[in-house]
Amino acid sequence: MDILPGVLAGLVWGALAALLNGAISKSCMKKNTATAMMAANTARMAVDIAALAAVFLLRRRLPFRYEAALIGTAIALSVVTIVVTFRLTRPK
Repeated sequence: MDILPGVLAGLVWGALAALLNGAISKSCMKKNTATAMMAANTARMAVDIAALAAVFLLRRRLPFRYEAALIGTAIALSVVTIVVTFRLTRPK
């Protein structure tokens, strides 16, 4: 039961990072060039790494298990990014 707060915090943190990734993707889709796509993919990768690294680097300060927060962050990054991508690419 002591893992639940860590997972919930990780889910929220990962969802925020995934929404930032969605904003990056949306701005890239407006430009519609290969260079913009490469830059967006690099920026999205940096956001993912930063989100996971922040949890890991703050592990001694977190009031819950950091392993649970890392797992929650990774799950939210994956799921929310997929949902946002499907919404962005859905035909209107």
